[in-house]
Amino acid sequence: MPKTTPEQNKALVLEAFDTLFNKRDYAAAEKFWSPHYIQHSAHIPPGREGVFGLIKSLPPTLKYEHGTIVAEGNFVMVHGRFSNFGLPANWIAADIVRIENGMLAEHWDVIEDEVTKQGSQSGLPMFGEEFSK
Repeated sequence: MPKTTPEQNKALVLEAFDTLFNKRDYAAAEKFWSPHYIQHSAHIPPGREGVFGLIKSLPPTLKYEHGTIVAEGNFVMVHGRFSNFGLPANWIAADIVRIENGMLAEHWDVIEDEVTKQGSQSGLPMFGEEFSK
């Protein structure tokens, strides 16, 4: 497979995340997640089946929004927000994905609860330009 650019890798991750998290198109998502997918998250069971199963278990109101995205070589890191999935607070996540052969091959994340304006020591939102409602 030809080498991909960081820009192509960023586009791949954004399309993969939208396909799975927002559209919930599991058949289409299989083309993005490697059958040998390695999962390092404390919140997600192993493999592609683990992440697909987690999303299937969440309410259909789940929404994913991406923010800043950076890429170097075959690694992509995206800062995003998961909302409307049944917990008291949204999650703000930094997801790191390794791309191999045009697919998401490995994943790490750092996740924290999104705080309100009243809970923010800096007075600034954790994601985007304004606090979520």
